[in-house]
Amino acid sequence: MSHDTAQEKDNWRNTILAGLANYIDAGSIVAGAAALALWQQQYGLSNDFVGLIAAFGPNAIGAGVGALIGGWLCDKLGRKRIYQWDMLVYALGMAMLVFAVAPWMIVIGFLIVGLAVGADIPASWSLIAEEAPDTRRGKHSGVAQVLWYLGPVVVLLLSLALTDLGVLGARIVFAHLLVIALGLMLLRRKMKESRRWEETQKADVVRPPVSILFKGRYLTAILGLVGMYGFWNLWAGTNGFFFPYILQTLGTADQAGSVAIQALSFAIGMASIYFIFMRFADKVNQRRLFILSAVIQVLGMALLAVFDLTIPVALLYVFLLQLGGGFGAQSFFQLWSAEMFPTALRATAQGLCFAVVRIALGFFSFFVPALTATGFTTLAWILVGFLAMSGIIGALWAPRNEGKSLEQIQREREG
Repeated sequence: MSHDTAQEKDNWRNTILAGLANYIDAGSIVAGAAALALWQQQYGLSNDFVGLIAAFGPNAIGAGVGALIGGWLCDKLGRKRIYQWDMLVYALGMAMLVFAVAPWMIVIGFLIVGLAVGADIPASWSLIAEEAPDTRRGKHSGVAQVLWYLGPVVVLLLSLALTDLGVLGARIVFAHLLVIALGLMLLRRKMKESRRWEETQKADVVRPPVSILFKGRYLTAILGLVGMYGFWNLWAGTNGFFFPYILQTLGTADQAGSVAIQALSFAIGMASIYFIFMRFADKVNQRRLFILSAVIQVLGMALLAVFDLTIPVALLYVFLLQLGGGFGAQSFFQLWSAEMFPTALRATAQGLCFAVVRIALGFFSFFVPALTATGFTTLAWILVGFLAMSGIIGALWAPRNEGKSLEQIQREREG
């Protein structure tokens, strides 16, 4: 095997091991949602209490705080140390959920899982961007996004197969995530530290202060990323409340039908990432590719605002939203948030952006029930507005980084 072939194989292995953070993140969110409904019945938990657990778990505030702290530590101590040991913290939280016998264990378990998942995201995304070949950075980032979609599919299918077991079924689903986390911790021990980060630790390298992130071009990048991804994430967070109504209309309100439609929607997203984002993000005008994805999603959402919810309209909605979403805001957020900042502050900046978006979603989730009470059509138009704002901000701000090295991007940004 030639040196280049061995290096490429190693790069892909590192990308998959780092990208599995996305599988665990998304899998934890879906598994948690299913388990909370069962625990609510078992322990007689109030809706407000369940909402609080969800807000502080892996979907929102917990992950946001974890990303903020983890990103800063990642730049200070190194990518490898964080993405290796935070899996141990995650395993501790997940073990509490597997063996939970009281509400306090559920609360603490979800909080620990959220913090650990959040800390892993900037470490993993930074490592993927720093170790990927310059002309295939988008392709490598896409692998992590495919894994983000795969997590919910596996969890949904497992949950369906174990439905009759009730809470025990939920514990088994959590146990599979626990096993993956422990396996990841062992496999990541063999990974090398990011060579770009190691360069920043040399005595003759001047490391910029964190304060520069709040000035000039870096502040503009943070505002662009948070605006573009934040509005999209508000749509994604609200859509979870909205989807069961669509499934009822499709006549698949039974659990098997619901899981089948949701799994299909994630499969469309994975296909979009693989056939569009991974193939073109490194080669074509990234701004135009993003705008195309935003237009597709706005049109898909507008279908529900304008037309009666028939089966063809609902199916077209699912197809367009997942097609556009695959090569849209989330994939570009991972890529651009790694590219727009210097190596010494890359994970800190990513963690900050991710934290603002997830924490905002956590607070916004408290208002979603009130929004859903305004009626289906009104809520649909609000969600059209979220997607349109994401698209407009991205269109005005989006960079053109295709095919460039991280060093070239920084040289150009520094004039």
